Amino acid sequence: MSLASPVERTDSRASIEPMIAVTAPDMARVNDLILAMAGSNVELIPEIAEHLISSGGKRLRPMLTIASALAHDYRGDAHVKLAASVEFMHTATLLHDDVVDESDLRRGKKTARTIWGNQASVLVGDFLLGQAFKTMVEVGSLTALDILSTASSVIAEGEVWQLSAAKHMTTSEADYLAVIDAKTAALFAAAAEVGPVIAGAGEAERTAMRDYGRSLGLAFQLVDDVLDYGGTAAALGKNTGDDFREGKITLPVILAYQAGDDTEKAFWREAMEGGRNDDKALARATALIHQHGALEETVQRARQYGEAAYAAASGLPQSPSRDAMLGVVEFCIDRVS
Repeated sequence: MSLASPVERTDSRASIEPMIAVTAPDMARVNDLILAMAGSNVELIPEIAEHLISSGGKRLRPMLTIASALAHDYRGDAHVKLAASVEFMHTATLLHDDVVDESDLRRGKKTARTIWGNQASVLVGDFLLGQAFKTMVEVGSLTALDILSTASSVIAEGEVWQLSAAKHMTTSEADYLAVIDAKTAALFAAAAEVGPVIAGAGEAERTAMRDYGRSLGLAFQLVDDVLDYGGTAAALGKNTGDDFREGKITLPVILAYQAGDDTEKAFWREAMEGGRNDDKALARATALIHQHGALEETVQRARQYGEAAYAAASGLPQSPSRDAMLGVVEFCIDRVS
């Protein structure tokens, strides 16, 4: 089924609203649990946690856990605890990422590191990870614990891998896709897979949800890459052009570099490897990316992963949860239109 088909049927833009609606009752419980998990007698911990928790994120990852559990007829409370754990894993990663990337803005607000400093951000991130794993253990599913703990290790590996690849123009498309597979897609995949696990579904259902989450995560990140050079801060959740200013090599850069002549390749090496990435250089980089159609190519890659995610979830029995999961694929890609 084409990614465009649901939009054609409804004659409206793709929306995350069906996902929000179908998960709303359980997400209210997730949000209450998140606030409880962020509690501490150390005043700085809930202060920093609340800063990031209230910053306007969609909480897509925990919604995937809720929706995938509901799509497999789960009845119980474990999905709420696992969804809260997934959100804490994601929040901890954001705190650590902002320190590594020296980011000043996230979702239109100052990052925790700019307010409280790098040390506090890293340590509070560690606290959130600890709380996430404590809550996972309370669920009592070793399989779910294995899935999420493995994802945590893979994410950390991806972060380290990106450090070595981020500023080298020799980075290939395959290398970059492997990095975002680890950094971003791993948590999407785990968040979706634990739903059928706690519902007692079989291996085929687990595989389908894992494939759905992984493909959705890859599509989501590639669209973010496009928005960094062709979007707005509101759509992206941070300053546009931040990837370039941080010397972070993403797929649009790789594609523009590969299509460029010797002069253009020299520019990219000076900008990304040599740190010559001021606003003037950003303007030229953006122009080259558009000149070589690198954004369109990146969107096409995102659509291919979106098709894979759509196919993986299409095999679920018809339900509001399944339809919401399919709609999220549309929403992800639609952010660039």
